[in-house]
Amino acid sequence: MLSQNLVPVHIAFIPIMLPPLLEVLNRLRIDRRAVAVVLACSMSASCLLLPTGFGAIYLNEILMTNVNGFGNARGLTVTPDMAWKAMFWPVMGLAAGMLTAVFFSYRKPRDYPQLPQADRQADAQGSAGSEKAVSLHPFQLIMTLIAVTAALIFQIAFDSLLVGAMIRFLILTLAGVFRWREQDDVFTHGVLMMSHIAIIITVASGFAGLFITIGFGDSFASVPILAPIYIPLALEKGLDPLAAVCLLGAAAGLGDAGSPASTISLGVTSGLAADGHHDHIRDTVIPTFLHCNIGMLLFAGIAVLLL
Repeated sequence: MLSQNLVPVHIAFIPIMLPPLLEVLNRLRIDRRAVAVVLACSMSASCLLLPTGFGAIYLNEILMTNVNGFGNARGLTVTPDMAWKAMFWPVMGLAAGMLTAVFFSYRKPRDYPQLPQADRQADAQGSAGSEKAVSLHPFQLIMTLIAVTAALIFQIAFDSLLVGAMIRFLILTLAGVFRWREQDDVFTHGVLMMSHIAIIITVASGFAGLFITIGFGDSFASVPILAPIYIPLALEKGLDPLAAVCLLGAAAGLGDAGSPASTISLGVTSGLAADGHHDHIRDTVIPTFLHCNIGMLLFAGIAVLLL
């Protein structure tokens, strides 16, 4: 959840944090499908509900702007405090789907093939070497916490994600967490990692067809496409402004957790499939679609009728 709002890196943390944890998950006999649902639901929920970081962009700059753009002529005006309230119940559907996956659907232990002993030793040595190379001193850890806090404060004060990111970057640089000479390598590595996902998303957007959000898998880009249809329809049916925002926001957010081409589902697979024992469609897309999307559909549908 912090990756969307407090430290807005989106899915970039998954390929770094998950692969080293796979052996731990295997020893605990945890079903990775449950982990996929937890990751997808939590990232999507925090982005759709909390008005900071990427959530501020989605709720205030995209959702609210498009609703007002197509609703002002008909007397519909949405304020920032209404956007997150309208998305509360759809997000509760995500939470319900996540809890269902953890405590019912995938609660049974699941065994995965273990790496050979030689490979495990090599991975351990490589991890130890990497950990030694990037070990942080207590002063740097404290400065990292200060940087995260300062980024959130400046982001809210100036209403700008860019300002918060710049402040965080400046503090981390002065603290010596990373050096200027390493910035080109870090940036290049990040671009290479994300380019694979970007290519898949670009191709998928051309074949989305009528299933816009499910095929495209991008809530941010789906709102401008759906707003000209959903807002006039909601007003024609006499829906309350909160219900109209809930309808549009939930419809646009469906693809985030359940689309095979969304950044969230692709990022989840990139981490859980590091050892080759996690299938993108069977173990990520289908579980997240059944739990995240169906849960949000049910809760959003009921909320639209009751608001």
